[in-house]
Amino acid sequence: MKTVVFYEHAEATMEKFMEVFPGHQAVEDEFIKAGKVLGAGAFAIPGDGAMAIFIDKSAAEEFVKRDPFVSEGLIAKVTIKEWMDEIM
Repeated sequence: MKTVVFYEHAEATMEKFMEVFPGHQAVEDEFIKAGKVLGAGAFAIPGDGAMAIFIDKSAAEEFVKRDPFVSEGLIAKVTIKEWMDEIM
């Protein structure tokens, strides 16, 4: 079952996000290449967080575990929800 991850940003500067971004991008690129992530990105309003859609819950959990944005404290809250995609 597809799984959606929502990130809520912590109080951090854009400079800090950009400092950590290359590591985040490397993990994201690996997951895209492996076909584990179907879409990802920040919301349109700066500071509103981001979301990603994964092929399953285990891929989502693995991504969050390895994401430098999370380990560096730039994400205040992570929500992982299994999603019943009707379009598949």
